[in-house]
Amino acid sequence: MLMSMGDVLKVANEHSFAVPAFNVSMDAMLKGVMESCEEEGAPVILAIHPNELAYSGDSFVEMAKDLANKAKVPVAIHLDHGGTLEQVQRALRDGFTSVMIDASSKSFEDNMSITKDVISIARPLGVSVEAELGTIGTADNNPEGNCDQIIYTKVEDAIKFVEETKCDCLAVAIGTAHGLYPSDFQPHLKQELLSEIKAAVNVPLVLHGGSGNPDSEIAEAVKRGINKVNISSDIKATFMKQARMVMENQQLREPLDIFPSCIDAMKETVAHKIRLFQANGKAGLYTL
Repeated sequence: MLMSMGDVLKVANEHSFAVPAFNVSMDAMLKGVMESCEEEGAPVILAIHPNELAYSGDSFVEMAKDLANKAKVPVAIHLDHGGTLEQVQRALRDGFTSVMIDASSKSFEDNMSITKDVISIARPLGVSVEAELGTIGTADNNPEGNCDQIIYTKVEDAIKFVEETKCDCLAVAIGTAHGLYPSDFQPHLKQELLSEIKAAVNVPLVLHGGSGNPDSEIAEAVKRGINKVNISSDIKATFMKQARMVMENQQLREPLDIFPSCIDAMKETVAHKIRLFQANGKAGLYTL
């Protein structure tokens, strides 16, 4: 069932688990994510970045909405890292049920002002709004990153930001970076900072850029109050690794022969993330 992300995350916040937000940009990835979530009985957020939307087109969103409406699990369709009002407006026209406005690279006051502007046009349509406070680093050339260093979210800023903007959920910076980390980089989450922010605000919290963090760190973050985890690099890397192996067979020409094993490989990663976030079986908590 297609739902607002705000409604999806409200249940996750009440029951202390995290909903996976998987970035999808083509039908094969969409198919694999939806199949895994149905098999695991997990709510899901289908995240589409503006660059992915530019590639896949508006008709791809129609496909996603059709699958969501037919699904037996809660599904939100979310604009990931919307950077401009025009990108948000396109998502609203396309029927996204949630949008993120990422003005985290702006000043604190400008971030609040831009977030309020987006909420003023999205909320009357029943569309939830995610904002980001602090900055998430960039580990590689990932298009979601907007800086080369992490600026940690301050508790006092989070309190003021949530009170003034009334955002539906907040992405916090506690030590992650977008993309896949270099082999010589050891990520470390500021778990105590997360606990302090969780105790101070009353909205679901979001973790971006956790692809390279150990499972134990992510599990602890979920335990401490993260309710949405963005997953992009992990599933794309698995998909493409299998695609490279399949394409070693130079005789293959049909996509029908190439993509099924890529989908299967990706589904293993999707299922692992769902269980790590304790989202498996949680679809039963929703009234569909």
